[in-house]
Amino acid sequence: RHTIQTFEKAKRVSSLSVEVKFKEVTLYLVERKMGSSRRNFLTSLARSKGFRVEDVLSDDVTHVVAEDNQAEVLWAWLKGHGLRDVSRVAVLDISWFTDSMREGRPVRVETRHCIQVREPVVRVSNTPTGTDCSPPTAVANVSQYACQRRTTTENHNKIFTDVMEELAESSEFNESKGPCLAFRQAASVLKSLPSAVHCLEAIQGLPCLGENTKAVMEEILTFGRSFKVEEIRCDERYQALKLFTSVFGVGPKTAEKWYRRGLRSLQEILTEPNIQLNRMQRAGFLYYSDISKAVSKAEAKALGCIIEETVHWIAPDATLALTGGFRRGKEYGHDVDFLLTMPEMGKEEGLLLHVIDRLKDQGILLYCEYQGSTFDVSKLPSCRFEDMDCFQKCFLILRLEQGQVEGERGLQMDPGDSRGWRAVRVDLVAPPVDCYAFALLGWTGSRQFGRDLRTFAQKERQMLLDNHALYDKTKKLCLLATTEEDIFAHLGLEYVEPWQRNA
Repeated sequence: RHTIQTFEKAKRVSSLSVEVKFKEVTLYLVERKMGSSRRNFLTSLARSKGFRVEDVLSDDVTHVVAEDNQAEVLWAWLKGHGLRDVSRVAVLDISWFTDSMREGRPVRVETRHCIQVREPVVRVSNTPTGTDCSPPTAVANVSQYACQRRTTTENHNKIFTDVMEELAESSEFNESKGPCLAFRQAASVLKSLPSAVHCLEAIQGLPCLGENTKAVMEEILTFGRSFKVEEIRCDERYQALKLFTSVFGVGPKTAEKWYRRGLRSLQEILTEPNIQLNRMQRAGFLYYSDISKAVSKAEAKALGCIIEETVHWIAPDATLALTGGFRRGKEYGHDVDFLLTMPEMGKEEGLLLHVIDRLKDQGILLYCEYQGSTFDVSKLPSCRFEDMDCFQKCFLILRLEQGQVEGERGLQMDPGDSRGWRAVRVDLVAPPVDCYAFALLGWTGSRQFGRDLRTFAQKERQMLLDNHALYDKTKKLCLLATTEEDIFAHLGLEYVEPWQRNA
């Protein structure tokens, strides 16, 4: 008994050795239902933010935090611990802890946070009253490949897919490729369903929904939220990397490097004398307020008119296409992508440089990063897909005026901003005409649709597909295609319209 008391005392001393910012608050996290690993994680998280957390329940504790505990059982457990005055202790749901971690300080205790003894409620089902828990209509033959599913912008399962995408992003920051892909695949399948999922029985037999995914879904169905995502949102590293990568020109590796140097805000990066920003990053910070905001369909249309007029002034017979999310029917995006080519092979060379000069003459070019073509037909086929293809391209920031945007809302501006213009990100890509169909397919997306299309080609058809070509490994030749329909036909797939590729 003496040994146990000594050990417990040592743990209390250890917990007090951490720098404490909020001395008026002492937390105790109830392990029951929460589990030891989650409790340890939350304890470390709270201590890192300056909270005092006791490992042992004592009279020093001011706030008891529990998760998914029945009120009657929890209070009986507390009263059995011999505390002098249980009534002075705030007995709180995990939501108070989550809110406090998000704010970085103890938030005011509200009624919704308190765990109070009440009449027992019998939970008979996860399914809302009157809701059918049978599998959604027409999902019996859902394919594991997004290219064999039709997914519009109408997402009936956003409550799940938003969480899956945050988990995927967190996994990507941690370079955990397996979990990242698993969560993205799960989100893709759920987006394709014709109705909302109300219970786990409704997803039985669907592909790409593993045990981890189902556990997250069950948590959301039961509690209306994902505790794992709430932990991630409170994680300092995740917050920093998400903020840093929101800057144009900053990728995960640079963001991680800045985080490891102790930087936590954009202002700290700008004032750190040892940080050397490249041209793209400097532009990203300079126009951050504008280009971090969503681009509307009306703004994309206005930019389309500007680019089309510019391109056709230089080359009247050029072909121009809006790609990316806007081609898939999305209302908003983070930038606007265009594909342009010439009807004759080789004529596209130098086209982008003339477009850049013309935009500069118009006074609307705020930033430009040009990359010349490195495309070499003799190096086809490529057995390894690269995120960025070899065609000539330019990454631009353009000035868009209020009067150029049709519709009531006009430009997406902050309240009180009286400039009458905003900066918008625009990408231009110019492949040769014989690669145009492949580039159009690749640049239209979505990310998961394109990935599954390439996987289907390789695993099911023994072909290699990327933005440059489609190579048949059995015939040992590149297949010709002048339209996207040709590519689907070569793969033996039904054609999927761009607005049905929002996987």
